[in-house]
Amino acid sequence: MQRKEIPFAELNLNPIKFWDDSMLLTAGECEPGKFNTMTIAWGCLGVIWEKPLVLVAVRPSRYTFGFMEKYDSFTVCAFDKARYQSVLNLMGTKSGRDTDKIAASKLTVIPSSKIPAPCFDEASLIIECRKIYHSDLNPAVIDATVRSFYQRGDYHRFYLGEIVAIHGESSYQKD
Repeated sequence: MQRKEIPFAELNLNPIKFWDDSMLLTAGECEPGKFNTMTIAWGCLGVIWEKPLVLVAVRPSRYTFGFMEKYDSFTVCAFDKARYQSVLNLMGTKSGRDTDKIAASKLTVIPSSKIPAPCFDEASLIIECRKIYHSDLNPAVIDATVRSFYQRGDYHRFYLGEIVAIHGESSYQKD
């Protein structure tokens, strides 16, 4: 995949359509058995504390949660949804506890440029993040319109990651 480094200020994407089930969150180290990946469809990009940030949400029941807790970095990788739909489905429906999802997906794991968490050569966009904050969703203040997402009481933990590098295809960079 042809990617180049993109400064955050030059990142060109629709912040709403970006989170459309074509993203993989990966936490851990770039060594076999020391990371896990999951499909994500929720998140935010923005600036807080004068830092470019990504916010991701992970339920404690997910295998990736333990990697998010143990390691200080993560990546968010975007894929061409039409081309990688079966891979994205696999990563979102199978657990790394029970399945070698990487082998089954045939994705190519590569090291990130600035953090220990790995990324994927097939990604059209790679965002490398250093975890700087986390907070558990407080069920006492959840709006009634989102309660249906938590019928089992499995509330997300939100992680803020400072963006330390972005690599993407030229379509992700402003002219």
